Amino acid sequence: MLLEIHPENPDKRKIAQVVATLKNGGVIIYPTDTVYAFGCDINNQKAIEKICRIKGIDPNKTNLSFICSNISQITSYSLPIDNSIFRDMKANLPGAHTYILKANNTVPKLFKNRKKTVGIRMPDNQIALTLVEELGNPILSSSVKNTDDDLLEHYTDPVDIYEKFGNLVDLVIDGGVQMTTSSRVVDCTGSEPIVIRE
Repeated sequence: MLLEIHPENPDKRKIAQVVATLKNGGVIIYPTDTVYAFGCDINNQKAIEKICRIKGIDPNKTNLSFICSNISQITSYSLPIDNSIFRDMKANLPGAHTYILKANNTVPKLFKNRKKTVGIRMPDNQIALTLVEELGNPILSSSVKNTDDDLLEHYTDPVDIYEKFGNLVDLVIDGGVQMTTSSRVVDCTGSEPIVIRE
């Protein structure tokens, strides 16, 4: 199903429909502030594994990340955050930033890599933030890429995404044509934060 949702003023009934899909173990494609992403409830292992199958990746060897709706929710999935990193988050979120943090025991097993770290985002996108708020917990964020292309370009048009992946997922949200920029990635697991992707 291709479901059009207004990017700045999401319809509550449509959001409720997507949340019901997520709660039932469904896989969706939704807009963020950078690219469209595959998503599911982070607590549903079968749905996570389904996304990994669609993308052709091994969930045990891939660094998976998820989105939160606020900084308080982010801190509930990480070990205590240094004050300077917390200030950086407050200055940049919501926004196109992924923070790699030391994971606590709340983070589902598939999201933790061998270093027990996790990538967490809080995108500047009203659809994505509202979905997380209404679901009550984070959702997976894994970019939708064109695997037929050697350059692995990101899809920007939800209609193209639906034509390519509509039969593989439960729902595709049309939140308008997106940018193709990637998020800035900051590794906050050492003594000093390191920007590993601008």
